[in-house]
Amino acid sequence: MPRTAVIAGVGSGLGESLARKFAAEGFQVALFARSADYIEELAADLSDPGEGLAVQTDLTDIEEVRDGFEAVREAFGPVDVLVNHASAASWTGLMDTSVEEFEQAWAVNGRGAFVCSQEAVGDMLETGGGTVIFTGATSAVRSLGGAIGFTAAKFAARGMAMDIAQEFGPEGIHVAHVVIDGQIDSPGVPERFSGREDETFLDPDRMAETYWHLVEQDDVSTQPFEVHITNGPQNSEFI
Repeated sequence: MPRTAVIAGVGSGLGESLARKFAAEGFQVALFARSADYIEELAADLSDPGEGLAVQTDLTDIEEVRDGFEAVREAFGPVDVLVNHASAASWTGLMDTSVEEFEQAWAVNGRGAFVCSQEAVGDMLETGGGTVIFTGATSAVRSLGGAIGFTAAKFAARGMAMDIAQEFGPEGIHVAHVVIDGQIDSPGVPERFSGREDETFLDPDRMAETYWHLVEQDDVSTQPFEVHITNGPQNSEFI
């Protein structure tokens, strides 16, 4: 029976690469995003033997998230893999960040991932295991200054991932946190940094292989929690 993956927060770049990788490995892949057009095209274009499902979902809306998981169960069955991949923040510091902007970052990176994890882990407990992966950033482990909403939300998501791992690891649920320490090569990114001769970019397809290895790792006694993906010294203020 095919396994089911939910990628919560899909766009061009790593989100697309993850969807294509899981589909190539035979997964039924549900794509969550606020914008329907892109994920509908991607879902239709996923390669065999996988299958795609576009689920238009605002991850800041709790009921939409829960309804999204119900749509996945109706189409594919219970969830085996969840990737909490959404990210949102204003790139501003303490005095320039409004309460609304701060809460928006938390609503996506924190609360959205919390609700997605509740839904997916509930399925995994019934089926005997699964994998939950959180996409983190440099700011999840080391503040950079001037991005307080993003930093606070990513720190919170990392702590949440660690707590879920400790609680449900013995139940066969592998929870991992991936620190993305660099700029991902996605549409528009190289042009934005064209003046920096020493800037290099992370290959999203190769990054997706790292996520896949975490899914393949099924020894409950030796579950890796954190993977740090980098391409050497970083200059970017947007990681």
